[in-house]
Amino acid sequence: MPENRVPRRRRFVVCEPRHFAVQYAINPWMSTGRPVDVIRALDQWQALVDAYRAHGHTVDTVAPVPGLPDMVFAANCAVVVEGRVFGSHFHAPERRGESVAYEAWFKTEGFEVQHPEAVCEGEGDLAPAGRWILAGTGFRTTPEAHREAQEFFGVPVISLTLVDPYFYHLDTALFVLDDENVAYYPGAFSPGSREVLERLYPDAVIATREDAMAFGLNSVSDGRNVFIAPGAGELADRLSDRGYVPVPVDLSEFHKAGGGIKCCTQEIRETRS
Repeated sequence: MPENRVPRRRRFVVCEPRHFAVQYAINPWMSTGRPVDVIRALDQWQALVDAYRAHGHTVDTVAPVPGLPDMVFAANCAVVVEGRVFGSHFHAPERRGESVAYEAWFKTEGFEVQHPEAVCEGEGDLAPAGRWILAGTGFRTTPEAHREAQEFFGVPVISLTLVDPYFYHLDTALFVLDDENVAYYPGAFSPGSREVLERLYPDAVIATREDAMAFGLNSVSDGRNVFIAPGAGELADRLSDRGYVPVPVDLSEFHKAGGGIKCCTQEIRETRS
């Protein structure tokens, strides 16, 4: 019998995709020849916000800035643990203005903000997971940023190496289900990193490449409800078998830029998870 999962209310930060577009190509998903339907993107984004609120979560919004088409991907802006904000230092020059806008918002909200010296792309590569932070490297965030985050938070940071360019951020290859478990696609990781994940999470939910390519691992879990891409059907079935409740939300317009549900969602953790 599946376990009886208990959701925990979350506080999320999002940014309206008013200026969303694919104006440059910095990952394999992006092509300037694929136009974005901004109206459809706005509708999909609003459906995600509505789904979060319908499940009891708080959603704050950051105003979008013209000229920053990827600002909708709020997860990349920072990592927040116990009310402390470790900001972002983007690899791509085109995205660096986003850091300024988000850090200003956090400071206005009364948070302590640390701007990293090394390249760091927020929750794109840093995933708080109970007793530690899982941290991706290989394409964007550097190991030096992992060390900076550990010094700032005083929480163990576990480095994981990504090897497939389609899964250029950790949040495209793995997501945290609750304080004890994760779901991930093994093929996105180096052999040593797969061994680490197997040791840490022997009962993890394993995704296929097909579900990973459908952005099934760019999901958000509240411990019971999993907001997930509709195309990741096999993964949704595996989650259901474990007692989680899949909540399909279509963010396919954002796949054109290499993003999905989690990319559009920053979580504020006031206390350690």
